[in-house]
Amino acid sequence: MWLTVYLAVLLLLALCVFLEVTARRLIPPPAASVALANPAFRKFQTLFLRAYLLALWADWLQGPYLYKLYRHYSFLESQIAILYVCGLAACVLFAPFAGWLPQALGRRRTCLLFCLTYSACCLTKLSRDYFVLIAGRVLGGLSTSLLSTAFETWYVHRHAEVHDFPKEWIPSTFSKAATWNHALAVGAGLVANLLAEWLHLGPVAPFILAVPCLVGCGWVVLTDWGKEESEGSPEGDKHRPLLGPSAPMVHTSARARFWRSCQEGLRCLLSDRRVLLLCGVQALFESVLYIFVFLWTPVLDPHDPPLGIVFSCLMAASMAGSLLYRLATSSRYHLQPSHLLCLAVLMAFFSFFMLTFSTAPGQARPFESLIAFLLLELACGLYFPAVSFLQARVIPDEKRAAVLAWFRLPLHLLACLGLLALHGEVSGTGGGEGGSGTRHMFGGCAVMMMAALLAMVSLFTLGKTDTELRLEGTREDGE
Repeated sequence: MWLTVYLAVLLLLALCVFLEVTARRLIPPPAASVALANPAFRKFQTLFLRAYLLALWADWLQGPYLYKLYRHYSFLESQIAILYVCGLAACVLFAPFAGWLPQALGRRRTCLLFCLTYSACCLTKLSRDYFVLIAGRVLGGLSTSLLSTAFETWYVHRHAEVHDFPKEWIPSTFSKAATWNHALAVGAGLVANLLAEWLHLGPVAPFILAVPCLVGCGWVVLTDWGKEESEGSPEGDKHRPLLGPSAPMVHTSARARFWRSCQEGLRCLLSDRRVLLLCGVQALFESVLYIFVFLWTPVLDPHDPPLGIVFSCLMAASMAGSLLYRLATSSRYHLQPSHLLCLAVLMAFFSFFMLTFSTAPGQARPFESLIAFLLLELACGLYFPAVSFLQARVIPDEKRAAVLAWFRLPLHLLACLGLLALHGEVSGTGGGEGGSGTRHMFGGCAVMMMAALLAMVSLFTLGKTDTELRLEGTREDGE
């Protein structure tokens, strides 16, 4: 298993390099290259990415050894499932407020709050107390919600409203961030493996390393971003919270906008069949990913693989999927995003179908399980850019945040119910490990992927006559 994993990561990285070189040769430079010729924009983009990439790096460092850390503290699988459920429940509770906090607290202050809460989350991993770890998971849920909203909110506001750069330049920044995000994920697995296994510092070491990264991110936000705000506009953050008699009025207005946004998002979700189908596919697909995040370690760990390298393999497979999407939607091949989304869901179904057999009690086949996991991550690489394209086409910009907040509710609830079902099955067998609960859970995920595939077929049927769901012209026109 050890040799297989190292060979797999080398092959996948070589594949990614080949796909990147091929894409650069076949796909002409995008229009965003005009933005990069602007020195003021380049300086602003670098300033944002310096903090954002540090935040992403700290987030990825915590991925490979979270489950292993809990097992190192001698918790049962059923107890670990509850810890994961607490994190998902925190995401459900905090996700709606993550979009409201930048308005009430201020965008830069919200980013600083993320650094503070995520650092505290990492430090709780030093404790073996179960309730301290539960508190850490709650902080992690809050931090994850802030990471997905606060930094983007600050950047978009400064880009469009303060610097007055063209809005068409915004995707170039997040495209660069996505490219770096994949590389950081692969590197995080390698570094985590170096600390935990090669240097024998234990599974808590990557979490400790994440803390100075978050401190560095907070320092950039506090100093460099603060300087940028003071130079860019004398009043700084226009949404800075007010003190004194006018404060209640400001917060009441923010709450009113929040509830009005929720109502408009729900109305958009229920009135457009395309939006409902797309959000249904998202809720099903992404909820099984949460279950996969919980289960991949207990499936492979008994066979003693280097978990950090396995994590890098999974992330490299996801990177390869993203590069394949980039090639497939280019002007040379011109496949539609809806086709690739359908393919991604089908690949995920086959992955979970394989796992129902490779995880049979007493007949575990770790090599087949690893292949299934890699297939699932390859599907994720195709899925996320495809679903982002379709979101941009069918959901109005001003309602997108509210619609996505509503879709995240069933997403997290489905994942929580799945983990609670696994907890109940393991507990019902006396707390033993290695039962049939994992296999049944993968079977349930396969059923959910079949339901997502049926919803995707309906959306695909609509796309035949709906030009908004189709990619016209070159890839850059619809990126």
